Amino acid sequence: MSPRRLKLALILTILAASGLALLAWTQVWVHAEVGLPDAGTQVLQIDGAIAAPALTALALSGFALAGALTIAGRLIRIVLGALEVLLGFSVFLAAFLAVDDPSQASAAAVTAATGIAGHESIQLSVLGTIVTPWPFVAMAAAIAMAAVGVAVILTSARWPGPTRKYQAVRFEPVAASNGSVPASLPADAAPAGPTAPAPNDSVGDWDDLSRGEDPTAR
Repeated sequence: MSPRRLKLALILTILAASGLALLAWTQVWVHAEVGLPDAGTQVLQIDGAIAAPALTALALSGFALAGALTIAGRLIRIVLGALEVLLGFSVFLAAFLAVDDPSQASAAAVTAATGIAGHESIQLSVLGTIVTPWPFVAMAAAIAMAAVGVAVILTSARWPGPTRKYQAVRFEPVAASNGSVPASLPADAAPAGPTAPAPNDSVGDWDDLSRGEDPTAR
Protein backbone atom coordinates (compact mmCIF):
# COMPACT_ATOMS: atom_id res chain seq x y z
CA MET A 1 0.00 0.00 0.00
CA SER A 2 1.32 3.43 -0.92
CA PRO A 3 2.00 5.90 1.93
CA ARG A 4 -0.84 8.15 0.81
CA ARG A 5 -3.35 5.29 0.74
CA LEU A 6 -2.10 4.03 4.10
CA LYS A 7 -2.66 7.45 5.64
CA LEU A 8 -6.14 7.68 4.15
CA ALA A 9 -7.08 4.17 5.27
CA LEU A 10 -6.02 4.76 8.88
CA ILE A 11 -7.78 8.12 9.11
CA LEU A 12 -10.97 6.65 7.66
CA THR A 13 -10.75 3.78 10.15
CA ILE A 14 -10.54 6.26 13.02
CA LEU A 15 -13.59 8.08 11.68
CA ALA A 16 -15.52 4.84 11.24
CA ALA A 17 -14.66 3.53 14.73
CA SER A 18 -15.53 6.87 16.34
CA GLY A 19 -18.80 6.99 14.40
CA LEU A 20 -19.65 3.45 15.49
CA ALA A 21 -19.01 4.33 19.13
CA LEU A 22 -21.19 7.43 18.79
CA LEU A 23 -23.95 5.38 17.17
CA ALA A 24 -23.83 2.84 20.00
CA TRP A 25 -24.07 5.67 22.52
CA THR A 26 -27.46 6.69 21.08
CA GLN A 27 -28.98 3.19 21.39
CA VAL A 28 -30.58 1.29 24.29
CA TRP A 29 -27.98 -0.57 26.36
CA VAL A 30 -29.99 -1.99 29.27
CA HIS A 31 -33.59 -3.00 29.92
CA ALA A 32 -34.02 -2.61 33.69
CA GLU A 33 -37.05 -3.90 35.58
CA VAL A 34 -37.57 -1.60 38.53
CA GLY A 35 -39.87 -2.06 41.51
CA LEU A 36 -41.86 1.12 42.11
CA PRO A 37 -43.20 1.96 45.58
CA ASP A 38 -46.92 0.99 45.70
CA ALA A 39 -47.05 0.81 41.88
CA GLY A 40 -45.78 -2.61 40.88
CA THR A 41 -42.89 -2.78 38.43
CA GLN A 42 -41.74 -0.82 35.41
CA VAL A 43 -39.24 -1.65 32.67
CA LEU A 44 -36.86 1.24 31.97
CA GLN A 45 -34.87 1.51 28.76
CA ILE A 46 -31.40 2.76 29.55
CA ASP A 47 -29.54 4.18 26.56
CA GLY A 48 -25.84 4.87 26.23
CA ALA A 49 -26.26 8.50 27.24
CA ILE A 50 -27.25 7.28 30.73
CA ALA A 51 -25.15 4.12 30.97
CA ALA A 52 -21.93 5.70 29.64
CA PRO A 53 -22.31 9.50 29.50
CA ALA A 54 -18.62 10.10 28.74
CA LEU A 55 -18.80 8.09 25.53
CA THR A 56 -20.02 10.98 23.39
CA ALA A 57 -17.07 13.20 24.32
CA LEU A 58 -14.64 10.37 23.65
CA ALA A 59 -16.15 9.62 20.24
CA LEU A 60 -16.13 13.29 19.23
CA SER A 61 -12.51 13.49 20.32
CA GLY A 62 -11.80 10.68 17.86
CA PHE A 63 -13.28 12.80 15.04
CA ALA A 64 -11.13 15.77 16.04
CA LEU A 65 -8.04 13.57 16.24
CA ALA A 66 -8.65 12.24 12.73
CA GLY A 67 -8.84 15.80 11.45
CA ALA A 68 -5.58 16.71 13.18
CA LEU A 69 -3.83 13.70 11.63
CA THR A 70 -4.46 15.03 8.14
CA ILE A 71 -2.05 17.94 8.69
CA ALA A 72 0.22 16.66 11.47
CA GLY A 73 3.95 16.16 11.11
CA ARG A 74 5.77 12.97 12.03
CA LEU A 75 6.31 13.69 15.73
CA ILE A 76 2.76 14.97 16.22
CA ARG A 77 1.43 11.86 14.47
CA ILE A 78 3.11 9.68 17.08
CA VAL A 79 1.57 11.75 19.88
CA LEU A 80 -1.86 11.60 18.24
CA GLY A 81 -1.52 7.85 17.75
CA ALA A 82 -0.87 7.45 21.48
CA LEU A 83 -3.90 9.63 22.24
CA GLU A 84 -6.02 7.44 19.96
CA VAL A 85 -4.92 4.36 21.92
CA LEU A 86 -5.93 6.16 25.12
CA LEU A 87 -9.30 7.08 23.63
CA GLY A 88 -9.90 3.46 22.65
CA PHE A 89 -9.06 2.29 26.15
CA SER A 90 -11.40 4.89 27.67
CA VAL A 91 -14.30 3.91 25.40
CA PHE A 92 -13.76 0.24 26.22
CA LEU A 93 -13.67 0.97 29.95
CA ALA A 94 -16.90 3.01 29.82
CA ALA A 95 -18.74 0.23 27.96
CA PHE A 96 -17.26 -2.53 30.11
CA LEU A 97 -18.38 -0.86 33.35
CA ALA A 98 -21.93 -0.63 32.01
CA VAL A 99 -21.92 -4.34 31.13
CA ASP A 100 -20.26 -5.35 34.39
CA ASP A 101 -22.79 -3.53 36.59
CA PRO A 102 -25.96 -2.71 34.58
CA SER A 103 -27.86 -1.79 37.74
CA GLN A 104 -25.38 0.97 38.54
CA ALA A 105 -25.37 2.03 34.89
CA SER A 106 -29.13 2.50 35.22
CA ALA A 107 -28.86 4.50 38.44
CA ALA A 108 -29.71 7.92 36.96
CA ALA A 109 -32.82 6.60 35.22
CA VAL A 110 -33.93 4.65 38.31
CA THR A 111 -33.55 7.72 40.50
CA ALA A 112 -35.55 9.82 38.04
CA ALA A 113 -38.35 7.22 37.90
CA THR A 114 -38.55 6.25 41.57
CA GLY A 115 -36.81 8.98 43.53
CA ILE A 116 -34.56 6.33 45.07
CA ALA A 117 -30.90 7.28 45.41
CA GLY A 118 -27.84 5.56 46.78
CA HIS A 119 -26.00 2.51 45.45
CA GLU A 120 -27.51 -0.08 47.81
CA SER A 121 -31.06 1.26 47.47
CA ILE A 122 -30.84 1.23 43.70
CA GLN A 123 -29.46 -2.31 43.71
CA LEU A 124 -32.49 -3.42 45.74
CA SER A 125 -35.00 -1.59 43.56
CA VAL A 126 -33.68 -3.07 40.29
CA LEU A 127 -35.30 -6.49 40.05
CA GLY A 128 -33.61 -7.57 36.84
CA THR A 129 -31.64 -6.30 33.85
CA ILE A 130 -31.13 -7.35 30.23
CA VAL A 131 -28.05 -6.04 28.43
CA THR A 132 -28.46 -5.37 24.71
CA PRO A 133 -25.67 -5.88 22.11
CA TRP A 134 -24.93 -2.16 21.82
CA PRO A 135 -22.40 -1.87 24.65
CA PHE A 136 -20.50 -4.73 23.04
CA VAL A 137 -20.58 -2.82 19.76
CA ALA A 138 -19.03 0.12 21.59
CA MET A 139 -16.36 -2.19 23.00
CA ALA A 140 -15.58 -3.48 19.49
CA ALA A 141 -15.27 0.12 18.27
CA ALA A 142 -12.94 0.83 21.18
CA ILE A 143 -10.69 -2.08 20.21
CA ALA A 144 -10.57 -0.78 16.63
CA MET A 145 -9.69 2.70 17.89
CA ALA A 146 -6.83 1.39 20.00
CA ALA A 147 -5.55 -0.84 17.19
CA VAL A 148 -5.51 1.96 14.64
CA GLY A 149 -3.74 4.19 17.16
CA VAL A 150 -0.96 1.61 17.39
CA ALA A 151 -0.87 1.42 13.60
CA VAL A 152 -0.48 5.19 13.37
CA ILE A 153 2.50 5.07 15.74
CA LEU A 154 4.19 2.23 13.85
CA THR A 155 3.64 3.65 10.35
CA SER A 156 3.94 7.39 11.00
CA ALA A 157 7.38 7.51 9.34
CA ARG A 158 5.90 6.26 6.06
CA TRP A 159 3.18 8.88 5.85
CA PRO A 160 3.59 11.71 3.36
CA GLY A 161 4.23 15.01 5.05
CA PRO A 162 1.92 18.02 4.81
CA THR A 163 2.32 19.88 1.52
CA ARG A 164 2.23 23.63 1.01
CA LYS A 165 1.84 25.34 -2.31
CA TYR A 166 3.00 28.87 -2.79
CA GLN A 167 2.02 31.04 -5.72
CA ALA A 168 4.88 33.23 -6.89
CA VAL A 169 4.02 36.84 -7.56
CA ARG A 170 6.07 38.59 -10.22
CA PHE A 171 6.50 42.35 -10.04
CA GLU A 172 7.28 44.03 -13.36
CA PRO A 173 9.75 46.92 -13.11
CA VAL A 174 8.52 50.35 -14.13
CA ALA A 175 10.25 52.24 -16.90
CA ALA A 176 12.49 55.08 -15.83
CA SER A 177 11.21 58.63 -16.09
CA ASN A 178 13.59 59.42 -18.95
CA GLY A 179 11.94 56.75 -21.12
CA SER A 180 14.89 54.30 -21.04
CA VAL A 181 14.21 50.58 -20.86
CA PRO A 182 15.16 48.90 -17.54
CA ALA A 183 17.88 46.26 -17.76
CA SER A 184 15.50 43.54 -16.56
CA LEU A 185 13.18 44.01 -19.53
CA PRO A 186 13.88 42.53 -22.97
CA ALA A 187 14.86 44.87 -25.75
CA ASP A 188 11.54 44.50 -27.55
CA ALA A 189 9.62 45.45 -24.39
CA ALA A 190 10.30 49.18 -24.71
CA PRO A 191 7.74 51.31 -22.93
CA ALA A 192 5.14 52.97 -25.03
CA GLY A 193 5.56 56.57 -26.07
CA PRO A 194 3.97 59.48 -24.30
CA THR A 195 0.26 59.09 -24.04
CA ALA A 196 -2.11 61.60 -25.56
CA PRO A 197 -3.57 64.14 -23.17
CA ALA A 198 -7.00 63.38 -21.89
CA PRO A 199 -9.81 65.08 -23.81
CA ASN A 200 -11.22 68.23 -22.37
CA ASP A 201 -14.39 67.98 -20.38
CA SER A 202 -16.99 70.60 -19.58
CA VAL A 203 -16.16 70.73 -15.89
CA GLY A 204 -12.51 71.41 -16.62
CA ASP A 205 -13.46 74.11 -19.14
CA TRP A 206 -15.59 75.90 -16.58
CA ASP A 207 -12.71 75.74 -14.09
CA ASP A 208 -10.39 77.30 -16.63
CA LEU A 209 -12.89 80.05 -17.36
CA SER A 210 -13.28 80.77 -13.66
CA ARG A 211 -9.51 81.27 -13.43
CA GLY A 212 -9.56 83.60 -16.43
CA GLU A 213 -8.01 81.17 -18.87
CA ASP A 214 -9.19 80.38 -22.38
CA PRO A 215 -9.89 76.61 -22.66
CA THR A 216 -9.75 76.77 -26.48
CA ALA A 217 -6.10 77.89 -26.38
CA ARG A 218 -4.94 74.40 -25.21
